[in-house]
Amino acid sequence: MKISNLISLIAAGMLITAGSCTDAEMDRLNRNTSNPPAETVNARFQITDAIVSTGFSNIGGSYAWYVSSYNEQMFGDGNNLLMYAELRDPGVTAAATTFNNDWNTIYRNLQNIKQIIEKCGEDGLNAGQLDLLGMAETLWCIKWEIVTLLHGDIPCSEALNANIKTPKLDKQEDIYAGLLKTIDSAISHLTEADREHLDNVGTQDLLYQGSAAKWLALAYGIKARLLLDGMYRYPDCLTAIDETAQKAFDLGFDGAILDIFDNPDRDNPWAAFMRSRKYLGANGTLAALLAENNDPRLDMYAYDTFNTGILWAPAGDASLAVTTQQVGAPAWLSNTNAPLYILSKSELLLIQAEARARLGLDAATPMLEAMTCSYEEYRCVADFEYTELPTLPTPKATLNEVMRQKFISTAVTGPISFYNDLRRGRALGEEWLTPQNPNNTVAGANRWPLRLPYGNSDVAANPNIAQAFGTGNDAGMYIFTEPIWLFGGTR
Repeated sequence: MKISNLISLIAAGMLITAGSCTDAEMDRLNRNTSNPPAETVNARFQITDAIVSTGFSNIGGSYAWYVSSYNEQMFGDGNNLLMYAELRDPGVTAAATTFNNDWNTIYRNLQNIKQIIEKCGEDGLNAGQLDLLGMAETLWCIKWEIVTLLHGDIPCSEALNANIKTPKLDKQEDIYAGLLKTIDSAISHLTEADREHLDNVGTQDLLYQGSAAKWLALAYGIKARLLLDGMYRYPDCLTAIDETAQKAFDLGFDGAILDIFDNPDRDNPWAAFMRSRKYLGANGTLAALLAENNDPRLDMYAYDTFNTGILWAPAGDASLAVTTQQVGAPAWLSNTNAPLYILSKSELLLIQAEARARLGLDAATPMLEAMTCSYEEYRCVADFEYTELPTLPTPKATLNEVMRQKFISTAVTGPISFYNDLRRGRALGEEWLTPQNPNNTVAGANRWPLRLPYGNSDVAANPNIAQAFGTGNDAGMYIFTEPIWLFGGTR
């Protein structure tokens, strides 16, 4: 046989073989096994990303950095982004671009959690794994709590549907009701998982190493905070807040701490931001409160980071806001190995103390314990050593004092939570702390954000959000005049 004829026969055979492949076989051949489709991935691996993203991207990102300036827990400087926040420049604070990365990231992370929940459903890849389901539901509540309390009405029910390109804005009232149902579902699933000694996650769980019992305690803690979020709208919730927080402690809640950072491979996001940008310093409002009470946490908060002798800056000080590496900063901003707090023990104790103070019950016990916990949290993130616990002040546990202690403790464990508290206090007509930033009001107009603006990706692409955001000179300016529904507004 001639060589040319042989080649022709081989070529024809190859064509016949290729033509005989089924669609399913071609799909198999085209599949990238190094990047498998989401539906084939065991959800126990996805929960790791859900946990890390909650801490690193949502609790430790731009949302927290900016609101720490609004709260006067940090001083924004560096002649750039955080300087504009400190000076309350509406060109930044009301801009759709300011929180666009965080906005996109949190929805992307919610999509991941949605897949976990679906895989734990009937006939799913992880069907019957109630411990994994309860973990995912708890994280689902934490993330939706962040995004709706910061932005108000948001895309929710249609947001994670690939077939809906321009999801509607759901009312915050409906979102909040849904979160309370979901956290109760998480509690139910984790209770059963603990009773059955399930452990389907193991070391993929970077918070509790697969312990359903510890996740159950966290779920009760998150429920207590959710109930507190709704206190303005539902004032009869105080007893439930107290009892729910106590249930978390009875179950052994000792904090939800993401302790995974080990520079140079993995940096704490606050420390990484400080190292690369130098945009944060100690705020005089918090420093003065600590100094007034001779509080030993002051040494870890107002730290002479740059050896300039300037330990802190007065809130809103324009001359210092434009400087770089001049204002001292909290010591923990230099600790790249510092842990992050998904929910700290001090915060939950102060949630309980607030409920008890409002009910006329013993608030001193949880408040004083919270102060001790807070000192340990400060010391842990700042990497300070001591031979014995310093003497802490023992102020009277009034409502104002409870909230002042929360102001101090959340500076290191959760400024987003305290931003929510401040706005809730305004709705209630309460002022626990006198704001010191003179830029909060300019020419009689409020410039302290009552909420955060929507992300630019959806302002540009979704007409429902574009309409809510506004156009022209009014674009984004609603954040100064319209509180969210939970705190007295309409949306």
